[in-house]
Amino acid sequence: MNPISVSESTTVRPFFRHPSDLGKIVTAINWKIGIEVELLAPPRTSRLDLAQAISNHYQGSIRPFFHPQSEPSKVPGTPIFHNLTIGYEVLDAHQNLIAKCVDDLTLQADLNRHASPQPGWYRIVSDDERLLRLIKQQADPKLPLAAVMQPIGRLFGTVPESGLGGMIRVNDEVGASIAIAAPLPGERERPCELITAPLATRHAEQLEDLLSLARSLKFTAPVEGATHIHFDATALQSAHAIANLINLLWIYGDILKQLMSTNPHCRRLGQWSPSLLETVSAPGFRNLDWPEVQAKLQQVNLTKYCDFNLVNCIYNIADKNTIEVRILPVYLESKPIIDAASLFTSILECALESKLIKARSAKIFSIENTRSLLEMLSLSKQQKTDWLNLAKASLKHKSH
Repeated sequence: MNPISVSESTTVRPFFRHPSDLGKIVTAINWKIGIEVELLAPPRTSRLDLAQAISNHYQGSIRPFFHPQSEPSKVPGTPIFHNLTIGYEVLDAHQNLIAKCVDDLTLQADLNRHASPQPGWYRIVSDDERLLRLIKQQADPKLPLAAVMQPIGRLFGTVPESGLGGMIRVNDEVGASIAIAAPLPGERERPCELITAPLATRHAEQLEDLLSLARSLKFTAPVEGATHIHFDATALQSAHAIANLINLLWIYGDILKQLMSTNPHCRRLGQWSPSLLETVSAPGFRNLDWPEVQAKLQQVNLTKYCDFNLVNCIYNIADKNTIEVRILPVYLESKPIIDAASLFTSILECALESKLIKARSAKIFSIENTRSLLEMLSLSKQQKTDWLNLAKASLKHKSH
């Protein structure tokens, strides 16, 4: 079976293999993780519907909040527009976070861009990320579009101005633009990145509870969709562990992408700069303490938009000390996601071992190279067999 080519206007899904089809991988995870699954609500429904279903299931509550995002701009002199869109936190009866349902601007191909905005949905846009952070603190996401910018106007000593299409603009006292609130265009209420709370135990059971609700509402996998797994980085905060991990993922990154059947339509992926490998391979690097490691790696200009995101742990991002794996496709069931999480947990555990993993050239995808990776990891014999069978199936698929 060949992969299906996808145009921007189609909703046909690309072909992804399911690891569980090749055997019964016994999955055990001893690591705190958070999982993000990019989904698409059916037409005339939204991410709020999924948030409401989760809330009902847990007899909890929903708290709207402003979710920050960025996107390229076509306006001359303004390369990036920063957005606040309305997301939903779902809390249990004790006010503990269960999940979040938020927009993801990379999900575009499935949407009708000419669809009329739906009542109640809007975004706030600015060319200055600092101003949006201020607005996020001052504005109330429960307010309608017509009222949400009023406290921002008061903050700058001006009155919000109405414009075409329901737009509301706030300028400062000398007329410089602060931000614009406008109706959310083109079915943008349909994308839903489902973000779990950190999971320390019962990983599969808790994830399946959420995904089963998404399936019951007919949510689907977007054309550009991906699944991201955040691994708690606390144990990896040493020069030795982070150097081992970077070398491991550099050597075997392409093989892992083949094993995961990374979505070829997924946006914002890519390899690290070679300067990262050079930095962790430099003499004396492994003797540094953690703050010195962070300072060194901050000079490499890391980005989150790559196959393996180190930004959160290197830059001390608040409440997000994680290493993020971004190469999984969207699965609507928990098992393949947890299987993948188990594989990457073994890679993290390998990086923690005392042995020195040195920088080498990236290995091409082959049975021999896949076997060499698996033999380094603390997986069961059955797990290794099943992942190797997956590699064989993938190579056979490519040859056809």
